[in-house]
This record gives sequence, structure tokens and C-alpha cells, in this order.
Amino acid sequence: MTDIRERVAATDWSAVTREADAHGCALTGPLLTPAECRDVSALYDEVGRFRSTVDMARHRFGSGQYRYFREPFPEAVSALREALYPRLLPIARDWAARLGWTATWPDDLADWLTRCHAAGQTRPTPILLRYGPADWNALHRDLYGDLVFPLQVVIGLDVPGEDYTGGEFLLVEQRPRAQSRGTVTTLPQGHGLVFTTRDRPVRSSRGWSAAPVRHGVSTVRSGLRHTLGLVFHDAA
Repeated sequence: MTDIRERVAATDWSAVTREADAHGCALTGPLLTPAECRDVSALYDEVGRFRSTVDMARHRFGSGQYRYFREPFPEAVSALREALYPRLLPIARDWAARLGWTATWPDDLADWLTRCHAAGQTRPTPILLRYGPADWNALHRDLYGDLVFPLQVVIGLDVPGEDYTGGEFLLVEQRPRAQSRGTVTTLPQGHGLVFTTRDRPVRSSRGWSAAPVRHGVSTVRSGLRHTLGLVFHDAA
């Protein structure tokens, strides 16, 4: 998986940092090739690779379905998670400093996950999502427990406008003493979107304030939309 690590390194992380600071989300460069995207999305039908399946309509989360991987993860999933974590860590620590949080995240992802497990958050969180026509995802936050990493990544596995229409990624930020702001992003195949897990720092009259952020997916008009979601804390 050297190629994946090289692609992660090749992303302009200074630009990602600026975009995430300004908007709460930012696209990376290509992280997976089209062939790798097809390989990952094809895993959806290999039910034994997953620890659970969630029907969104049943839980009133929207419409569609997603599955949480069980360990051991596919090699591409592990490589992406391990390569992305140290790139996101400086952003996370900077946000924590601005908001007066204690930055509890160690340099190594394995050490961080060990802390999650010690706190009772032992269930793996990499996720594969599938949306068909009329499916959508309600605005939400992927918290899973007391220990939270403030950024996560979703990777588009299909070609928007060809494999599916609609299905844009939605980010809604509750601004201090103001109406909410929405951001819409179309995910290019193989590219990642770094986005806020819970709160992000925004300027206010009192300095820096924590703006709550939620994310979701607009209605898919046609076709099938697959994405790979990488959360950097495990679940209770």
C-alpha cells in the first residue's frame, strides 16, 4: 500500500488546513485509483467483512444502508487510516489550542485507539456506505463515545454525474449568535473530503468559539453512490 501512502503525502496539506479552517471541510487530492475504488465498493456484498449493517430508514437516519468493517480491515482501509491520521493531527491540535481544549491525541494512531479501548470504545468504525435512488442521510455527528477525534474523512468511490446523480455531501455549521451556514460538496471519485466531526473554532466577539457542525447526504436522484468513511476514534 505504498502508493496510497504516497498519494496521501502528495496532497497539499497546507491548502487542506486553510480550507478546513475557513469552511470546516476540504478536499484532498486523489487517494484511490478508479480500480481501487471499484474494489472497495465491491466489498459491500461480502457481508462477512463487516461487524454490523445499519438500515437508515429503520432508525429514521434517512434512507439507505451502511456497514461497519470488522477487523482485520482490508489493506487499503488500514493504509488510508494510518496515513491520514498524522496529517490531520496538526489541525486537530491547533483547533484544540484555539478552543482551550486539552489535546489528548498522541502522535500514533495505534496509541490513540488503545486509549479509546481503555475507555470502553472498542468497536471499529471504518464504514462503507451505499445509497440508491431516493436515499439520503440526515444531518448528524459521528461521536460514538467520550473520546472523539475532531476530524474525519469520506472518500468517494463512484463517479458523480455518471454512476449517480444527486447525493452531494452536506455540512451545516451552527454559527455563534447567527443562523446556520451550509456547505455542499460533490465528491470526485477517489478523492477524500476532510471534515469536522463535532465542533470547529470560529471567530466571535469573545475570541474563538466552538461552532457545532453536522453532516449528511442530499437525496440521490439516480444510480448507486458508494463512499468509504474513516472515523479516527472507535465506538463504545
